Amino acid sequence: MATNPSPDVVLTSLDGDARPLEEWLTTFHLASVVLDPFTNESAWILKTAMRVLDGFRGSDARVNFILTCSRTEARDFLGPVTDDFLVYVDPDRALVRSLGLQQLPAFVFIRTDGSLQASAEGWNSTEWRAVADTIARSCAWSRPNLPVAGDPGPFHGTPALAS
Repeated sequence: MATNPSPDVVLTSLDGDARPLEEWLTTFHLASVVLDPFTNESAWILKTAMRVLDGFRGSDARVNFILTCSRTEARDFLGPVTDDFLVYVDPDRALVRSLGLQQLPAFVFIRTDGSLQASAEGWNSTEWRAVADTIARSCAWSRPNLPVAGDPGPFHGTPALAS
């Protein structure tokens, strides 16, 4: 069961700026898609995740990807996507662990007060739509359509943490 993350968990941006989560939340909420770049499931959802996050661009939520790998591996996996989105890395999965995530990919919404308002694990358009609805209500924004033609069928994610 996903839970509020520790405000002290450190996230590092692709440019190497490492800060505690609470510092990334000083102005904007975080609308994050968490991916494990070493799994097919994260590759399958990338196009959909980009579309969903892009739908919240300009809102009070900072749209971003969080990848469970090094900065170099994140650049390799995302390629030119890194030019269009804020990307954090969580190579030791400290944030994933703090959030209590069980499966990746995941779509999470963390408010500026550090509370986890909504989350979905794996890919199920109904569950992702619920997260998007929460973001839209919180930010007085329109929710992107979910699903649309071309989105993958539902699938379970892969284990977020090694057993």
